[in-house]
Amino acid sequence: MWLVVGLGNPGKKYAANRHNAGFMVVDELARRHQLPDFREKFGGVITSGRVGSDKALLLKPMEFMNLSGYAVTRAANFYDLEPTSIIVVHDEADLPMGRIKVKSGGGHGGHNGLRSIGAQLGTRDYQRVRLGVDKPRKEDGDAPGDGRVASYLLSDFPAAVQAEKEAMVRRAADAVEAIISVGITEAMNDFNGAADSE
Repeated sequence: MWLVVGLGNPGKKYAANRHNAGFMVVDELARRHQLPDFREKFGGVITSGRVGSDKALLLKPMEFMNLSGYAVTRAANFYDLEPTSIIVVHDEADLPMGRIKVKSGGGHGGHNGLRSIGAQLGTRDYQRVRLGVDKPRKEDGDAPGDGRVASYLLSDFPAAVQAEKEAMVRRAADAVEAIISVGITEAMNDFNGAADSE
């Protein structure tokens, strides 16, 4: 069994934010595999069923981004899952808009959701699907440094990139399916382009 975690913040005001790209991918997986409606459990909302030939639990933590690790750990402990059976889908400001990267393990890179998951699981050895949302430019906000990045991530994808965002979400869902069906190494080979030096 797999645990697929989409990262984001709960509530309508955050629904279209760049920081909620992980939620969007989990919603896409639930839609394309015709899974049941999400229900509340573990401090998040979950649904489960077959993703390809394997059983998968889809989880959206609902205790805000910096507390995401609690819901992930509760679900993983309940189902006695190894970290290598957890796939975390999240936005990534260090990747260009629209780029997908599949990764196994690694640091949190300043991402509060990943920081929380690593702290609560006690390991970084879970799988990741990273969705490139790009970094803010000076014209995107007035706040300096990290404040500008936070403001940028908590803003909606602009109309100019909607088609690119939707294509990215679909490709990220494909990447999750690939990890489940063919394994992390082959998925990395398939989805990490040679131009991606991250």
